[in-house]
Amino acid sequence: MPLILSGLDVVAMASTGSGKTAALLIPMLQRLNQHVPQGRVRALILSPTRDLALRTLKFTKELGRHTDLRTSLLVGGDSMESQFEELAQNPDIIIATPGRLMHHLSKVDDMSLKTVEYVVFDEADRLFGMGFAEQLHKILTQLSENRQTLLFSATLPSALAEFAKAGMRNPHLVRLDFETRISPDLKLTFFTLRLEEKYAALIYLIREQISSDQQTLIFVSTKPHVEFLNVLFREEGIEPSICYGDMDQDARKIHLARFRSRKTMQLIVTDVAARGIDIPLLDNVINWDFPQKPKIFVHQVGRAARAGRTGTAFSFVTYDDMPYVLDLHLFLSKPIWHAPTEDKVSQDMDGVMSNIDDTVANGEIVYERFPQTVLDLVSDRIQETIDSSGELIALQKACTNAFRLYSKIKPSPSQESIKRVKDLPYEEYIQFLRGVNIIIQSTANSPPKLQQRHKTEPKNQHRLTSPIETSRALNKA
Repeated sequence: MPLILSGLDVVAMASTGSGKTAALLIPMLQRLNQHVPQGRVRALILSPTRDLALRTLKFTKELGRHTDLRTSLLVGGDSMESQFEELAQNPDIIIATPGRLMHHLSKVDDMSLKTVEYVVFDEADRLFGMGFAEQLHKILTQLSENRQTLLFSATLPSALAEFAKAGMRNPHLVRLDFETRISPDLKLTFFTLRLEEKYAALIYLIREQISSDQQTLIFVSTKPHVEFLNVLFREEGIEPSICYGDMDQDARKIHLARFRSRKTMQLIVTDVAARGIDIPLLDNVINWDFPQKPKIFVHQVGRAARAGRTGTAFSFVTYDDMPYVLDLHLFLSKPIWHAPTEDKVSQDMDGVMSNIDDTVANGEIVYERFPQTVLDLVSDRIQETIDSSGELIALQKACTNAFRLYSKIKPSPSQESIKRVKDLPYEEYIQFLRGVNIIIQSTANSPPKLQQRHKTEPKNQHRLTSPIETSRALNKA
């Protein structure tokens, strides 16, 4: 913030939850100070999505409530006529998406950006990733050369770096190293399972493990999966909210409003649609499909345990996800604990419990499985529900096709991680599918190794089990 307050151009690499919105708004409000009658636009904030622009508008009004500065929002989905009326009021600040801003510039003869002295490209990597590069370059040509330019981005791809060089004056790079950090208040939980068990695992997790007064954000890979789970949840007596990329704007507003007001406790989203959505008091995140990149994982789980709150991130891991899990492990440099065998637990319960306490305190991770008998029962019931619903059958086919396409176009994991998984003996692969946990174990001086751990599921165990709980149940038996 001191660099921004001094008037310098700044490239800030910052992710969700880092306070970047306040860092860009406070210097702007201090600089503009008060409304200038008959003046023109003095500040411009460009956002990749409507939701992010709305969120920025909300914070702008909150932080600037003791000023008379005027702000106009120019985004798609809103009436052009009402936006023309706002522009006629000579706003000091414009918050816009590139497409709608360019549309106004082409329609309003006397609209000019030459008076803009403070420009922000928010989530600039997404602006480029969503195809706005050409429009951004055109906007640059309409700005004054005497402006201060700020660029906020989680990553800095080469195209964005070239854009920064062309549009900024000796920019200062500020790197907030949040992209490889996970809040110490966030508990990470990973569950190994088969692809066909995901529906049952999700329903069981929502019904039996997550408290009914906690709100949960569920990430899936495609729009058909959002629609399928929405119908399945309702068949199960659970009313969720949903959000996906090309969703009708009015429906989107209604669903998000219901979730924010806690009328619904689950929000099912695709990753792209969820960007820009701010849910500050979120309790849990569920990665239905394991994120394709470590940075996406950090971004998604980072929605929980914010602002000093605790939270939990649940991730489903199939065998095909294992290379991505290894990539995440290496990216985070986060050790993953090798769970004790049940023999070791029975021999030294106190010692194992002490080690577990130390492990959890150090932020390390253990992989678990759901109770297989419970998953089988829930799976059978859900399959009956699907078979009796023509809508669910059709949506399930759409999910299969969408996931096939998603699997083809998603980035591949590293060759090193692929090789490590392929080096698993065939017997271990089969055991994994039958319920054997694959545990990643590493030390500071050695690469991760894939190891196996057998677990016997006690009968009538209707909740998530840990190796300690399983051993206790077996000893009682």
